[in-house]
Amino acid sequence: MLVVLGLNAQAQQATTDTTKKNIADTLKKDLLTAPDTVQHLHSKFGSLIPPAALMGYGVVSFYAKPLRHLDRYVFREADEHNFVTRSTLENYFQYAPVIITYGVNLVGVHGKNTFVDRTLIYVMSQGMMQLALNTLKRSTHRLRPNEQNRLSFPSGHTSNAFLNAEFMAQELSGNSVYYGVAGYAFATTTGVFRIYHKDHWLSDVVAGAGLGILATKGAYLLYPYIRNALFHGSEDKTSGKPAELQKKRNRNALLLPSYQDGAAGLTFTATF
Repeated sequence: MLVVLGLNAQAQQATTDTTKKNIADTLKKDLLTAPDTVQHLHSKFGSLIPPAALMGYGVVSFYAKPLRHLDRYVFREADEHNFVTRSTLENYFQYAPVIITYGVNLVGVHGKNTFVDRTLIYVMSQGMMQLALNTLKRSTHRLRPNEQNRLSFPSGHTSNAFLNAEFMAQELSGNSVYYGVAGYAFATTTGVFRIYHKDHWLSDVVAGAGLGILATKGAYLLYPYIRNALFHGSEDKTSGKPAELQKKRNRNALLLPSYQDGAAGLTFTATF
């Protein structure tokens, strides 16, 4: 009887030691992977900082007199040295990146996402951008340089142009960096033309650029979560099998006898 009790005590001690070792190994693994997780989050959400800063510049221009002086200085210089034609080519330039993106896809240049996913992301970005744009225009009441109305801030043409440019960069830069360069060239030209045509101040254009980029980047970050929420349990992209089936097949449990340092016990391991 005493031998049995001693064996049980040794088995319990061995099980406890094994459990402690497993916990220590798990904590060590978590500590090692923590920097990678932080870096991943930084790479995802850190990209939102530059466009947010551009938006912030536009907002601060309402309160910082030096920025308003810069707006008027750029306006006077553009008026005095105007090299832009009277035709509003920016009406077409703003859409060039998205047209090129779908155009090259038709001739065999594939983007980062499928046609459906890409289109849904684009619709999301446009929806977020238009909501923010209309809200800001009607709440700020900034007078345009040409004094036609008080819907100057931010520039809608520029917002749309940079939204399309970032969309093109997201989809096609994996094939060549020049796709992104071309898209942003069209967007920048659109913003410059809005200033030279006296439709917007410099700060309107800067804020519009930030809004467009922010809307597209935000859509690319949010879309995977929305898609997973709407199609939970659908086919797993990596295995081609239903997600729930894949999860079940990844669950394993194992119970084994163990003997260590004179102590007998049982070791239980599980994978979820």
